[in-house]
Amino acid sequence: MDFILSQLAGFGTTFVGLAVDPLTYLYLIASVFLGITFGALPGLTATLAVTILTGFFGNKIPLDYSLIALLGAYVGAIYGGSYPSILLNIPGTAASAATAMDGYPLAKAGRGGEALGLTTTASFIGTVIGTITLLIFVWALLLVSKNIASPEKALLALFGILLSGTLMSEDLVIKGWIAGLIGLAMSMVGLDPLLSEPRYTFGWSYLMSGFQVVPVLMGAFAIPQIIDGLRHVEAGKALALKGRILPNLRSIRRYLPTIGRSGVIGTGVGALPGVGEDVAGWVSYGVGKTVSAEGDKFGKGSLEGLLCSETANNACIGGALIPLLVLGIPGSPPAAALMGAFKINNVIPGPTIDPEIILRVVAILVLASLTMFLMGLFTARVFIRILAIPQTIFLPVVMVLTTIGSFSVGGGINDLYLMLGVGAVAYFMNLMKYPIAPLVIGVILGSLFDETFRRSLFLSDGDLSVFFSRPGAAILLVLNIGLILSQLPVAKRAFSRLKGFSV
Repeated sequence: MDFILSQLAGFGTTFVGLAVDPLTYLYLIASVFLGITFGALPGLTATLAVTILTGFFGNKIPLDYSLIALLGAYVGAIYGGSYPSILLNIPGTAASAATAMDGYPLAKAGRGGEALGLTTTASFIGTVIGTITLLIFVWALLLVSKNIASPEKALLALFGILLSGTLMSEDLVIKGWIAGLIGLAMSMVGLDPLLSEPRYTFGWSYLMSGFQVVPVLMGAFAIPQIIDGLRHVEAGKALALKGRILPNLRSIRRYLPTIGRSGVIGTGVGALPGVGEDVAGWVSYGVGKTVSAEGDKFGKGSLEGLLCSETANNACIGGALIPLLVLGIPGSPPAAALMGAFKINNVIPGPTIDPEIILRVVAILVLASLTMFLMGLFTARVFIRILAIPQTIFLPVVMVLTTIGSFSVGGGINDLYLMLGVGAVAYFMNLMKYPIAPLVIGVILGSLFDETFRRSLFLSDGDLSVFFSRPGAAILLVLNIGLILSQLPVAKRAFSRLKGFSV
């Protein structure tokens, strides 16, 4: 009990410290506004918003303000996708796809203002639910962090790469693993972390410091998104917004159990590495339609269906940060971009992360969700006007911002070459349905795996038993082997037969 009270006191102190700083609100307002704009414009994503801000801020400002900007954009973008979903029937982001099912029929019926008011409130409540869950996991982190050494870190990093490749693959799991291993190979370039000798640099001084995280993020996430957006221009005329954009408290009270259930579902789905906010929205929507007494109204303008989607996709934010901060494994593509920002600030997410950073993340999420709520209620019509901007105008602007962000890292023109090269590879990987996020995760976690794996061998004089003689390492080794074996055709066939036999 004393431990819990001390953590709550620590959170309170952190929250007050951020809340009384005027710069906090400057960064919050700007980043949440940018995030909502990126979410509201079809073709842009939360991942792109976080990636661009990582390039602009990264390690150029104090970590607190950098986290405020990145998390503010993350929260705003997931919510902002509801605007085109409701008024255009075009999801602004994948996370808001389920929102269009009931949001657009409500807008056609002249209830667009009511729908936006409810989505704003549901997004706020969902973010808070996910944030509270994240705070609880701080205590679990503190309990396990004492037993983490180099062997466990190495196996945990490898597990993160393999798991992200497994969960993010559209068809063949091997494609996700290949993408992750490509990222792992890229992380080996540069000076040896233990011996300080150059590796795979081919005499090029730029590669002595390895592949920079920001150009890799920009190339992997931004370039394919921009090209796809320009190739597939989505046009539509927004419906006229009717009604006041205020939360319907009667509906909120009536559907409070639905909101609570959807928040739990969104957080749980987000905690699964590599799944993301779009899956959370659809899973919550499907569960709601199944268990609701008004399930037949879903897809026809149901307020309950709208709340299911919007609560879950924002609750997923806190859920996606749980595996990122506790295990060092991003729960969604935006969380992978956020992980890159941690790395360039010399913060390695995982069991050994400073709990104070997690408390700051939680406090920032609370402030960001409140900012999003107020901004959504009082400036919604500004974002509705933004929907009229053609993609052919704003996507080139995003490309310019991406270029500036990549160039500002410090490597000069070489960073631009790296961004374009990674972007070209990522684009063709997308065409062949190779997931991109495992590649980025491989680049980020690869250096941790390389250093801790080899340090473990140095300390044990090359004895591989160090990876299974320790209880924690043995468990992680079994998980890695089990994950690989579970994807073999023989194992899948055996599981299918066993499942059929049990039925």
